[in-house]
Amino acid sequence: MAVQVDGERCSGCGICVEACPREAIRIEGGLATVDAERCTGCAVCVDECPNEAICVP
Repeated sequence: MAVQVDGERCSGCGICVEACPREAIRIEGGLATVDAERCTGCAVCVDECPNEAICVP
């Protein structure tokens, strides 16, 4: 199951992009966007996000 990004909390800093081992996250329009087909739900990005903008549903 893919992680979800809270657009109101995401600052677009890119820390999650660098942390993702599957390269499933990119910044688009200033916000993190998750490629659900690549995301394995490992939650590395959840732990790294300084704004708590990413969660596993």
